[in-house]
Amino acid sequence: MILAIDVGNSRIKSAVFENDNLTELEVFANEDLQKKILKILKKYSEIDVLVVASVGKVDAEAFLFLENRVKVEWITHNSLFPFKNLYETPTTLGIDRMILASGAVLQYPNQNRLVIDAGTCITYDFINEGNEYIGGAISLGLQMRYKALHNYTAKLPLLQAKEPDTYIGNSTQESLHSGVVNGLVFEIEGFLSQYKKDYSKFTIILTGGDAVFLAKRLKNTIFANSNFLLESLNYTYQYKIKND
Repeated sequence: MILAIDVGNSRIKSAVFENDNLTELEVFANEDLQKKILKILKKYSEIDVLVVASVGKVDAEAFLFLENRVKVEWITHNSLFPFKNLYETPTTLGIDRMILASGAVLQYPNQNRLVIDAGTCITYDFINEGNEYIGGAISLGLQMRYKALHNYTAKLPLLQAKEPDTYIGNSTQESLHSGVVNGLVFEIEGFLSQYKKDYSKFTIILTGGDAVFLAKRLKNTIFANSNFLLESLNYTYQYKIKND
């Protein structure tokens, strides 16, 4: 069994995999890492490998307490990936984006793929049918947009995400919801429209914490999977051990 650990900007996600089946999912704060992992290892004694990727502030030292219990495998820029990285600055490409690209290649072979990760930031990553990572885009995530409107103005309130009833807000709160949610949806649809001009057919994978919230508002046919990064971590590790 494998325990996949995704250390993000704001929280940590973990998933237990048995024969590529996700059997348990946990989300917790950085400070709870040791307690949560020990609890999972106690429940699943068959776990023999932890596969870790981090874009947050948790580093390898945080996992030293496990060195005599299980193997800890870090996925880094030097790991083996199933695609050719054509990014002009390949070492600056976030490891989370590389893992998502890897999962897209391994789970959706022989086709163009666009992965949209709706998390703290919105990232777009395009991998063509030749398994070449071309690039993408980065923009503000849903919650970050709400926070920016509150933090950089004197009187606008901080709101939680809510699906607007219409694109014409009839109050300050409804105008904020319309601007944030509809604005993000229009952004995604705009990117998809542009990609369609250059690529007649491609698979769209929507993931991240806000994937489900956004999926129902998007007109395009997509695969919405909030756990795609964790699944991709597992697939990337399996690819590594098969091809080392």
